[in-house]
Amino acid sequence: MVFDFLKGEFIDVISWLDDTRDTMVWRFERRGNAIKYGAKLTVREGQAAVFVHEGQLADVFGPGLYMLETNNMPILTTLQHWDHGFQSPFQSEIYFVNTTRFNDQKWGTKNPIMCRDPEFGPVRLRAFGNYSMRVADPGKFLKEIVGTDGEFTSDEVSNQIRNVIVQEASQVLAKSGIPVLDMAGNTADLGRIIVQAIAPKVAEYGLGIPEFYIENISLPEEVEKVLDKRTSMGVAGDLGKYMQFNAAEALGNPATGAGGMMGAGMAAGIGAGMAQNIGPWGAAPAAAAAAPPPPPPPAAAKAWHLAENGATKGPFTEADLAAQAASGALTRASMVWAAGQDGWKPAGETELARLFAMVPPPPPPGV
Repeated sequence: MVFDFLKGEFIDVISWLDDTRDTMVWRFERRGNAIKYGAKLTVREGQAAVFVHEGQLADVFGPGLYMLETNNMPILTTLQHWDHGFQSPFQSEIYFVNTTRFNDQKWGTKNPIMCRDPEFGPVRLRAFGNYSMRVADPGKFLKEIVGTDGEFTSDEVSNQIRNVIVQEASQVLAKSGIPVLDMAGNTADLGRIIVQAIAPKVAEYGLGIPEFYIENISLPEEVEKVLDKRTSMGVAGDLGKYMQFNAAEALGNPATGAGGMMGAGMAAGIGAGMAQNIGPWGAAPAAAAAAPPPPPPPAAAKAWHLAENGATKGPFTEADLAAQAASGALTRASMVWAAGQDGWKPAGETELARLFAMVPPPPPPGV
């Protein structure tokens, strides 16, 4: 009877039902850690069971139902107490490890990242986002991170992972060479580069990063305000008219003007004056509209040609021909032509006739 009572004290079924969302490792508690040979071990999907025997990691079980016997635990057969009849209980610690994803883990830069932008020069950037992590190697995770902690949560490791992410993200963003204004269109590529950079370090903890997202890359607040002003100038178009419109709008609002009735009166007077000067929206001021147009450019001088003895001479300007008329080389009967004229004509029958008005005719014979 005493033997049956002691035999019933040992564990027959070992399992873990997790009702939390942040527990990564849970140690199966039992006084004395006494486990009956042949007990049933239930490991559910999304779990792994790690056996630690006398301080040594003995074996790792994936999802399934196991009978704790030597043929199921080849590693334990080399440890102490497994070669003494196989009917007596053994003492081991059993840790259940949650291998599902732990989503919505936050990361972000505490201090700005100094970068050299090809357009703006040196700039300070901030970045933040989220990621998911999971236990990829339960045995390594237990040895490197958990130790002997009876209940280990995601918060206990998220800070360390966040530091690794921020360090690599800072280097990737600083060396990317992507202009600040184009980074929003490259967050997916930058995220993949960051994951590749942190994967070896995270693997040393027995963890993996199945998902990683960059939600935002931003400039300091004061720089963003200047950038917004620059954008507003581009949207406004004509800066002078935009400023006049804003001034008239501000003066027309008593809450933002001089205050009370005085502000309203000033707004009405100044607004009327601006309306006279500006005219319809987009029209030129009245003074500018009344300005006379500039004079047209002078007409090009006409070029003349002379026909003498079957040969053509020229071109000559009207001033050249006036000198020839004064010397007698050009007479009323001289044949001339200019562009637009219908064939050759005597000079006296063209507009050159005025050149002979001041030239005296030849003297009469015998005088």
